[in-house]
Amino acid sequence: MRKQASPFAPALAITAPSQPEPLVPPVITDPFFYAVAIPAVIFLGLSKGGFAGIGIASTPLLALYLPPLEAAALILPVLITQDMISIYVYRRDWDASNLKILLPGAVIGMALAWLLASHISDNAVRLTIGLIGVAFVFNVWLKRASLEPRRMGPAAGVFWGGLAGFTSFMTQAGGPPYQVYVLPQRLPKLVLVGTTTMFFATVNALKIVPYFVLGQFNSTNLATSVALLPVAVAANFGGIWMVKHTPTGLFYRIAYVLLLLISLALLWQGVTELLRK
Repeated sequence: MRKQASPFAPALAITAPSQPEPLVPPVITDPFFYAVAIPAVIFLGLSKGGFAGIGIASTPLLALYLPPLEAAALILPVLITQDMISIYVYRRDWDASNLKILLPGAVIGMALAWLLASHISDNAVRLTIGLIGVAFVFNVWLKRASLEPRRMGPAAGVFWGGLAGFTSFMTQAGGPPYQVYVLPQRLPKLVLVGTTTMFFATVNALKIVPYFVLGQFNSTNLATSVALLPVAVAANFGGIWMVKHTPTGLFYRIAYVLLLLISLALLWQGVTELLRK
């Protein structure tokens, strides 16, 4: 004999209480993620503290776990927090004349990157920037006898600022083009660090809206960014301490070596990815 359904069943189904939303958004819990994320935010902190460039390793590290653009979006809140600290520390040590030339170019470069992102591969950008960085460093080292401070013209500044904005948006690799323009000027150490801080803080702030439009922010990524902040802030202050206690000559030698290593890493990444296809 067929059993009749209770007339109250639909009402019960409709009025059944739903599961409450968690008060705290979930974070990524995979240990492998933190094995790459913690070194990544340490590199970012040292970079924001003044050793510009080494933070470029952060996105490739996180891209071992996440898609590159999602990795860039995850670390953006970390970057902006570190920018705020560095802006306060270096608020009196920066060169406005450089920013007036570089930032308009960066805005144009980022706008182009947003428009062309689906048409240009990350590998093409990595290979191009890697070749530029390697060629620049070897050119400097081969001309050690003429290392007098020199400044390129405004057109060159707009070009290199544009390339820095473009590559920062695409692959977080804005350091080498920026350094090609700024390092030959041999600015005072703290002025160089402060100018770099102001430039990339502006570039990072301009990424917020495009990343929202591209749908790269979600509650899990934002909560995970917050979880990484203590490590990021500690590394930031570590970088600031190292910069203030490093002699100027040694600081510039380190800057050129880091630029070479970063450029070689970009070349290796680009070639490796092409060979996999």
